[in-house]
Amino acid sequence: MGAAAEPVVEREREEEEEEVRERNEKREEEMEMETEVVKVKDLEKGEVGLEGEEKLVHDNNVNNGEDFQISMMQRLNPTNPLRVLVQNSTRVDTPSPSQFSQHSTQPRFTPTPQPSITTLNSRAYTNKISLFLFLVHMVAAIGLVGFLIYKGVQGILQASDIKRKEMKILKFYIPQVEASSLLSITLAFAWQKALREWPKIMVPFILWSSFLLSLSAGILLICFQKPSTDGVGVCFIAFAIGNGLYACWVTQRMGFCSRVLIKALEPVSKFPDINHPIYLMLGVAFIWMSLWILAVIGALNFYLPPLIIILLVLSLAWTAEVMRNVANITVSRVIALYYLRGMQSSTQFCFQRALTKNLGSACLGSLFVPTIEALRIVARALNLLEGEDEFMFSCAHCCLNVMQSIFRYGNGWAFVQIAAYGKGFVRASQDTWGLFERQEIVPVVDADMTSSICFLTGVCSGSICVIVAAAWTARVHQSFTATISLLVFIIGYLMTRIAMAVPHACVGCYYVCYAENPDNRLFDKTIKDRVHMIQSGRDVVVPTPRLPRRYTT
Repeated sequence: MGAAAEPVVEREREEEEEEVRERNEKREEEMEMETEVVKVKDLEKGEVGLEGEEKLVHDNNVNNGEDFQISMMQRLNPTNPLRVLVQNSTRVDTPSPSQFSQHSTQPRFTPTPQPSITTLNSRAYTNKISLFLFLVHMVAAIGLVGFLIYKGVQGILQASDIKRKEMKILKFYIPQVEASSLLSITLAFAWQKALREWPKIMVPFILWSSFLLSLSAGILLICFQKPSTDGVGVCFIAFAIGNGLYACWVTQRMGFCSRVLIKALEPVSKFPDINHPIYLMLGVAFIWMSLWILAVIGALNFYLPPLIIILLVLSLAWTAEVMRNVANITVSRVIALYYLRGMQSSTQFCFQRALTKNLGSACLGSLFVPTIEALRIVARALNLLEGEDEFMFSCAHCCLNVMQSIFRYGNGWAFVQIAAYGKGFVRASQDTWGLFERQEIVPVVDADMTSSICFLTGVCSGSICVIVAAAWTARVHQSFTATISLLVFIIGYLMTRIAMAVPHACVGCYYVCYAENPDNRLFDKTIKDRVHMIQSGRDVVVPTPRLPRRYTT
């Protein structure tokens, strides 16, 4: 009987194994049907399919004999690393020990490392050498100004010819200069407010006002009939003639410049405190210029006064440019984060970052950008004068070669990427110009008038200060007229340029952020339509001169 029962037991065991095998095959088929490719629609890049690696992990619960299927995890979305997709877990039958061991021996899935995303919160200091040089310069400038103020006070206390000379300067020199500083601050905010409110009207108004005001200042100085005032007046008239020719030359570009300003200044209304850094910069500039003027008076009571005054002027110009670029970087970071990430960041934090981590780039850019702008003017002039003359041909060839290189390694558009990504000045210049070339908007950017408008706004303020101060000085002490005219022009120009950093930075962010992501919903078709018109020949721009084609063949 035992022998007869053994075939029955073996037959039942084979039937149970067959049932287990069929059940396992059925379960695997169901699991394969449940596995699917998940697609995620990203907000910025469109629809992105998340395919490839997928894995099921099983956990055998010894106490209750149940098996849970942990949902498949797809690869992280490269545009949003925080997005993880989890499916609903389903109950399945307990696998056999052999199948469980088969699953446990499979290798674990290791996700493929994703490329790192450029950080917007870099903590590294940029251009440290330039930062160190600027700080050394400021220590030396503060020491020199303090020493010269001491020499000026010492000269006043002594009973000598120096005392009479310095008292005369204080009486007939200081009031006009201080009044011009306050007037220039008022004009700076007036120009900025008007340009923000009525850009379509203010673009041609600034172009022709700078021509008329500089011409008027030159004529007024010539009317005093003194050699010094005649020389300064001729310079103003010569600049006015060039300014008028430029205004005629860019007449066709005024409409596009106005449209870009209107669109670029739209985000400013979302940040009511965006002018707070400008207030602080202008306040510091006013205090520093007041001390600087006293130092100029003290230089008259020291060795080599002309050389010392020239050094003081160069120091003031660099310091004022750094202040302007700090304001530029602050506004650029606020607006760039709005365009790139839709963030409304704190203006105060952006200002603190510009004063610390990005200050080195502001110092380096303050030396390079004015030089680049001057070379642009020289290159345009040589390009117009170039003819059959061999000397002019060689000069134009050399200057255009320099321009081709310098615009790639140093340009004013770099401040946007310095502010947004914390890059150094040279690298930011290269990356920014590369973006422009990739999006084929170099002709549009190269013909932009915003920097010229901001420059001519400073000329307008400086010319108004010259007219007021020259008329005042001619009434009280005419021999000081030429010196005071030059000084108040510099003060009026520098003060206004600091305030005009807001529209300048907004336009820079508009171009650079568009080049980085043209499909952003915050941008319209203004730049795209302009590029199509230039490529189709329906619109002609006069770009910054580059190397002519005959030189490259």
